Amino acid sequence: MNKKRVGLVGAAIGTAGAIGVGTVVAARRYAVGRERLRPDPDRNEPLGELRGRPQTVVAGDGVPLYVEVEGPDDAPLTIVFSHGYCLTQDSWHFQRRDLARQDGVRMVFWDQRSHGRSGRSDHAHATIDQCGDDLRAVIEATTVPGRRVMLVGHSMGGMTIMALADRHPELFGDRIVGVALVNTSSGDLAELTLGLPEMFGKVFRRTVPGVVRGIGKRGKLIDRGRRIGADVAFVITRRVAFADRDVSPSIVEFVERMIGSTPTDVIAEFYPTLAEHDKLAALDVLRDLPAVVVVGEQDRLTPVAHGRAIAAALPESELIEVPEGGHVLMLEHPGIVTDAIADLAERVRPQAEERSA
Repeated sequence: MNKKRVGLVGAAIGTAGAIGVGTVVAARRYAVGRERLRPDPDRNEPLGELRGRPQTVVAGDGVPLYVEVEGPDDAPLTIVFSHGYCLTQDSWHFQRRDLARQDGVRMVFWDQRSHGRSGRSDHAHATIDQCGDDLRAVIEATTVPGRRVMLVGHSMGGMTIMALADRHPELFGDRIVGVALVNTSSGDLAELTLGLPEMFGKVFRRTVPGVVRGIGKRGKLIDRGRRIGADVAFVITRRVAFADRDVSPSIVEFVERMIGSTPTDVIAEFYPTLAEHDKLAALDVLRDLPAVVVVGEQDRLTPVAHGRAIAAALPESELIEVPEGGHVLMLEHPGIVTDAIADLAERVRPQAEERSA
């Protein structure tokens, strides 16, 4: 393992509904106003507007998965991007924009089930394992047989890759030749504290599962409350998802919109599978693959120790730690993530080109 040091989520869902009108007003007058008036270099960036060639892939249980493809179909290497919990494929905006400028790059973006433009899953199939099977369906439908594939996953998307490795190890090493894992974990997320002091963290761990079950039953009502408390949601998103104080307000709003577009009952349905996620053993399937693991040292959702544990299990990996990095590094520090993906693609490209020759 090489290490390089360079210089949302479920917990936020019930907060807006529990905050009174007076708190909302106070937030608007103080925290929100101050945050929104920060310098905004990304104000004119067309966030979420970049589009590729649309395609629908039907999952094994019949759920339609929304997919977009960028780049030439005859490219020797296809990079498949899997997004995180409560986000959409648009969270890869900067990587889509910048990697498309490179010759011979083909990219596949997809919305995980019940997220973005994909169809809704039933409760029984709202699991990481099912998402791993969905990823296999996307790979089979969008990549050319015999051509090489590289996988990129953020947060739950990284867990989806691990589930694919656990359930379909035969794909790795021959067809799948490289993996990039961003802000993700191989397990022990039930110990999540959001950076709270340990005393409060214990209370958080005990109460959140019950709260999530309850809000799942009142999803439509809470969704209305989330819309009313949009400014409070902005502050929560800024606090939980980001570390860099100079992040553009437009980026924070973009993430908040993606989270806000995810129905509350979907958030509740997927929370248990995240808490129960345990795919440390599946990393053995990736052991001999070129890989990069990118972590934020101030990530409150998948703490830096989780990324370090993944990198330690992957001898061929490079570990990149971002000191001023939170949970959405591909938007908070897009250049670091884009460069990491591009460098990994260069590592595996000779093998891909040899196979396609």
